[in-house]
Amino acid sequence: MSEPYFSSLKCRECGRLYPKKAVHVCEFDFGPLEADYDYDRIKAALSRQVIESRPKSMWRYRELLPIDGEPTVGLQVGFTPLVKADRLAKVLGVKEIYVKNDTVNYPTLSFKDRVVSVALSRAIELGLKTVACASTGNLANSVAANAAAAGLDSYVLIPADLEQSKVLNSLVYGTKVIGIHGAYDQVNRLCSEIAGKYGWGFVNVNLRPYYAEGSKSMGFEIMEQLGWKIPAHTVIPMASGSLLTKIYKAYQEFVKIGLVPESKFSVHGAQATGCNPISAAQKSGTDLIRPVPKPNTIAKSLAIGTPADGYYAVRAMEQTGGSAEDVSDEEIIAGIKLLAEMTGIFAETAGGVTVACARKLIDSGKIPRDEPIVLCITGHGLKTAEAVADHIGKPRLIKPSLREFDSLIEAELAEAAH
Repeated sequence: MSEPYFSSLKCRECGRLYPKKAVHVCEFDFGPLEADYDYDRIKAALSRQVIESRPKSMWRYRELLPIDGEPTVGLQVGFTPLVKADRLAKVLGVKEIYVKNDTVNYPTLSFKDRVVSVALSRAIELGLKTVACASTGNLANSVAANAAAAGLDSYVLIPADLEQSKVLNSLVYGTKVIGIHGAYDQVNRLCSEIAGKYGWGFVNVNLRPYYAEGSKSMGFEIMEQLGWKIPAHTVIPMASGSLLTKIYKAYQEFVKIGLVPESKFSVHGAQATGCNPISAAQKSGTDLIRPVPKPNTIAKSLAIGTPADGYYAVRAMEQTGGSAEDVSDEEIIAGIKLLAEMTGIFAETAGGVTVACARKLIDSGKIPRDEPIVLCITGHGLKTAEAVADHIGKPRLIKPSLREFDSLIEAELAEAAH
């Protein structure tokens, strides 16, 4: 690209413009900064045909992502499958349901590869040599892997009680993993202090305006994969609330530049009951987010008690006629099992939250049964295997004997008959 299509950073509250540096908060009203684009130029440059001619990655929409030149990190990220899930639709009693399957995102099996590839591509443009993050797991994995591939030094700061599989999936890349005795919100505060003192690129702190925009690519892909249209209903897991707000923004941007027709759509949010500040606010009809000081849920990747984008997520749901739900740990496990048994997709706990909340929204009539639904599944079940280990049975053990196998089958048939 000769000239960048993103022109500046802009305060989401007052609209003040800022240079495209590693800054994330407006100095006048402390509103969050986000990338601002020249949509007229993008509309002239980007057509369906241009997009379809490009490699199948999230970077096929690069004019709508906040980098100045060509991407340098995560060139293979994105364009994950959109799976039409007919067996799941039958169980849920709906006409048409799709699963946006980011459990197979490259390279670390979660949607965080999208946001990290944008943040690190931008970090390199800004001349940063060390990158870092505060994380509940998936982001740590992605920063570690993508920084390793790009030759950047990296640090990841995580709550000390994180799932061991997620800790291992960061350590293997040679990053420096630092466990903090405290909740995620305390980890995040420490990261803001470190970013200020050391000048590192924290993807979800001072690089957040670039990082967050990567989530839009999930929305762009959904529309393209549906045949260039917006789904009537999208159910999205919420931690900070950023993914929901960015998918909403993606739908709006494709309408604005003429890639999809304008149509009515709703975005719905999913949380765990043990950490549900956004869904609690939406259900009580307020945009005042009450922090959850001590999250208590197996869905650790969603356990952010003070969600940075909670207010904006509530507004997005309100503006689109969407709703929020939350579910217990037992419902989360049931959601993971239902998705796996009906679609062959093994999701982490956040995916169980999305499926179980979608079921509640459908049963309550907040999502009509005859309109298309997309479920955003954001990470692979191997990352949180311990959450379901005691709820899926054990292998049956026999000797290498046909007689023993026959006995096993007979017992199973007898049990099924009862």
